[in-house]
Amino acid sequence: MPSISNDYISIIVATKGAELQSLYHKQHKLEYMWSGDPAFWGKHSPVLFPIVGELKNKTYQYNGENYNLSRHGFAREMEFEVSEQSENSIAFVLQSNEETLEKYPFQFKFYVVYTLLESSLQITFIVENLGSDNMLFSVGAHPAFKVPLIDGTSFVDYRLVFDKTETIGRWPISPDGLIEITSQPLLNNETILPLKKEMFSADAIVLKELESTSISITSPKTEHGLKVRFENFPFLGIWSTKGADFVCIEPWCGIADSVNASGNFKEKEGINTLAPSGKFEVSYHIELF
Repeated sequence: MPSISNDYISIIVATKGAELQSLYHKQHKLEYMWSGDPAFWGKHSPVLFPIVGELKNKTYQYNGENYNLSRHGFAREMEFEVSEQSENSIAFVLQSNEETLEKYPFQFKFYVVYTLLESSLQITFIVENLGSDNMLFSVGAHPAFKVPLIDGTSFVDYRLVFDKTETIGRWPISPDGLIEITSQPLLNNETILPLKKEMFSADAIVLKELESTSISITSPKTEHGLKVRFENFPFLGIWSTKGADFVCIEPWCGIADSVNASGNFKEKEGINTLAPSGKFEVSYHIELF
């Protein structure tokens, strides 16, 4: 699998899904990514495109036709090509083809670019519209970080630290993976969310309209942790699965359908519209310490 490194960190990325497999800090001798143990969840950091989350009935309508897409779209299961590589950066590209056009009637190029910046990793998503009509899409990240990070600590020793004081609710997820219409209280004039495995018993914590543009994973029992910065992402998911030692911090430009979604792709909450020959670009950062 392709890899790049600098004096501080090294990464390994699979061509399938352009998925980050390893994020290792050389000086701390620490791996920050979840192992991908299939007994719990066999992925590390899937890329979400051209939708984020679940569609109502796994179906959407566009220009009078019905199309089917599985949760989080097809990119995470497809082979990307390495389009460019340098000492500190590697870019992967997926282009529309007969297989994608059956599920998603838009011509596109989709790039995932990993760039090393000392002890930080920048991940950039670039979408290009190759068609003659407006392109509708969502894109998002799903990185899973190892928690506990340090031997001798446990999951509950860690916490999520928001960079701004938040009064915000979580949007519950229905059994079908859809967003409910009423939020539930989560933070009340707070910056810290202690980690507990039971907080994910009802699926992901879905957040809208955050004031914060970064969340850190820290513990009073270690100086090591990480910060995820996600400017220009209007939605965020936080997730783990039962019994697993990881937490996903997921910046999203898009969101799952609500339980009362119409199914019309143009009306989908969080959908992005890109003009012909247009380019969309957004980045998030993972800072290691």
